[in-house]
Amino acid sequence: MEFFETVAARRSIRKYQDTPVPRETVDRILEAARLSPSWCNRQCHRYIVVSDPEKRSMLGELIDNPSKACYETAPYAIVLCADSTDSGFNSGKEYYLVDCGISMEHVVLAATAEGLGTCWVGYFPENPVRNLLGIPQDVRVVAVTPLGVPAEAPKSRPRLPLENIVFEDGWQR
Repeated sequence: MEFFETVAARRSIRKYQDTPVPRETVDRILEAARLSPSWCNRQCHRYIVVSDPEKRSMLGELIDNPSKACYETAPYAIVLCADSTDSGFNSGKEYYLVDCGISMEHVVLAATAEGLGTCWVGYFPENPVRNLLGIPQDVRVVAVTPLGVPAEAPKSRPRLPLENIVFEDGWQR
């Protein structure tokens, strides 16, 4: 898939087929994440691949976003973590979130290019997820996504026109 086709094809998938995905495909997707840029190339992002069905189900119960069923039927859940001290902090901004956002975007685009679905979730109870997966207390749990073969093909959602989001030479209309 050509890059702009991949960007246009990406959707948040909330229903998955119970179809196996080769681990080599998951590793290619994670390689895209590994290649993402980060603050001073510090690479604060860490990924946990959850393939165990029982753990995925428990993860789905904890998160319940987009739905528990996603984590039960998709063969993988990908959990993005970060050592927030291994990134920058400047002017009140914690750049580990930027680093992780870039890395996770590489994941969702690579998954789309592989014909797989994701649903980037950032709202969940961090400590229960941390406890379930044995993540150290000083590591942040930033995002989670199911990963698998889509069982739906959502239409594109409306986006603002370019002229509503792009300004020239300053903040003006």
